[in-house]
Amino acid sequence: MAKKSLYPLTESMYYVLLSFHKQDMCGTEIAEYVRNMTNNRVRLGPGTLYTILDTFRKEKVIVKVSSEGRKIRYKITEKGESLFNEEFERLKACIADAEGGR
Repeated sequence: MAKKSLYPLTESMYYVLLSFHKQDMCGTEIAEYVRNMTNNRVRLGPGTLYTILDTFRKEKVIVKVSSEGRKIRYKITEKGESLFNEEFERLKACIADAEGGR
């Protein structure tokens, strides 16, 4: 299981990891992707986004793949995939609980 400090993921953390399933991305691409995917429901401010990226990098959830000036591209690691899948299953269970309670 993932390190307790990261699990369960916050909504912002979940969407950052979800972004990497499309392709390797930099911070501005992640923010735009999440904003578009959620129809502006989730907006990642720079402070939130770069704090998450730094935490994920330190915890080896993502790794740097390239840099161009200040633009750094990251990709998800196996550990990141595992963390994402754990959260995905947890969210599915929450939905099943809600649907069963109707």
